[in-house]
Amino acid sequence: MSRLAKKPISLPAGVTFTETQNEYIVKGPKGELKIKRVPMVQIVMQASELQFSVANLEKSEQKAFLGTAVRVVSNMIKGVTEGYIKKLEINGVGYKAEMKGNQLVLNVGYSHPVPFPEIPGISIQVEKNVITVAGIDKVLVGQTAANIRKIRKPEPYKGKGIKYSNEVIRRKEGKQVKSQG
Repeated sequence: MSRLAKKPISLPAGVTFTETQNEYIVKGPKGELKIKRVPMVQIVMQASELQFSVANLEKSEQKAFLGTAVRVVSNMIKGVTEGYIKKLEINGVGYKAEMKGNQLVLNVGYSHPVPFPEIPGISIQVEKNVITVAGIDKVLVGQTAANIRKIRKPEPYKGKGIKYSNEVIRRKEGKQVKSQG
């Protein structure tokens, strides 16, 4: 059995969890998240705590779904209470980002500015060379940050590009010139 599933998840004040035929719904102060229900996993709510179980612990597939369901629901609870934030840094001479209306516009060494469209449920803010991506859905925040980073990945020689704020770029040495003699 998953070690995560042995401990019940407590619901903070102001957060409600409902389970319908097809989905799990978590509502909190920052919003509402829905996700497709895992049919093998049963969730029992007792005094503002969620307890997870499966029908047959002998089947490895059901045990795997149990751990996944626990982690997904706990991420949803954290999202509707605190939210998620990813920060990206832009490095390079002349590289910059700015918000034009609801669109993020990146000037990162191409012959043209690259627009990044607004995504519902995600807020993007720019301060100098730092892009902040925030939202309540962990998967959507992470995927949006990855899509922004993909526009100009950091290169290993000078470190120019868009990188996560906690990412370490392994630098390579440039070409060596042989001395003539």
